[in-house]
Amino acid sequence: MIYGNHEISIKMAVLGGATYFLILLIATAIDIVVWRKLTTEFSNWLNIITMIALNIVFFRTLANRRGFKVSIFRNVSFNGIILAVGCAVLFYFLLDTFLDPIFESIFPKSEANFQEQLDSLRAAPMTSFLRVCFIAPIVEEILMRGYVLGGLSNKYGIILALLISSILFALLHFNMVQTLSALICGLILGILYIYTGSIFTCILAHALYNTISYFTTIYSIY
Repeated sequence: MIYGNHEISIKMAVLGGATYFLILLIATAIDIVVWRKLTTEFSNWLNIITMIALNIVFFRTLANRRGFKVSIFRNVSFNGIILAVGCAVLFYFLLDTFLDPIFESIFPKSEANFQEQLDSLRAAPMTSFLRVCFIAPIVEEILMRGYVLGGLSNKYGIILALLISSILFALLHFNMVQTLSALICGLILGILYIYTGSIFTCILAHALYNTISYFTTIYSIY
C-alpha cells in the first residue's frame, strides 16, 4: 500500500528529480569555489553540511507547495527489516558480482569513469562513507519512493508510477553501468515500498547495499 495524500504529475516528478540533481551540482560548485579555497582540511565536511542544508530546504519546499509529508518511521516492522536486509544482499550478489561485470564489459568508458569516481571516494573515506551510505539513501528514498512513487501512484496508478520512479532514479546516476544497476534497484525498492508502505525499510535496504558495495569496492585490492 502506498501512503501519502499528495498527488503529482509526470512533469512534476521529472522536475523533482532535476531539482535534486541541481542541488548536487550547486553543492559541488560551492565546494570548489568556496570551501576548498577557504580550507582544504575541512572542505569535505563543509560540503556535507551544505548538501544536508540544501536538501532540507528542498523537502520543506515540497511540503509547502505540494503538500508532501513523509513519516520515515511509519509502518516499520520486523518483517520489513528482514526484507530490507534480504534486498541488500540480493542487490550485492545480483548486481556487484553478476550483472555489473557484464555491464562493465559492454560499456568500458563508463567503467573507466566509475573507477575515477572510486578514486575520489578513496581520497576522503569518512565523508564519502557518510555521503554514499547515509545521506544519499535517505534523500533518494524520500524523494523517489516517497514523493515520486507515492505521488504518481495517486494520479496514474501503481504500475506506471513504479516504472517512472525507477527510471528517474536510474537517470540520477549518469553512468551507464550504474544507471542500469540503479534501474533494477529502483524497481525492487519500489516494490518493497508498495508492499511495506515503509520509507524506512527502503532507506535501510538502500543504505545496507551501499555500505556492502562501499567496503567491498573501495577497499578491494586490485
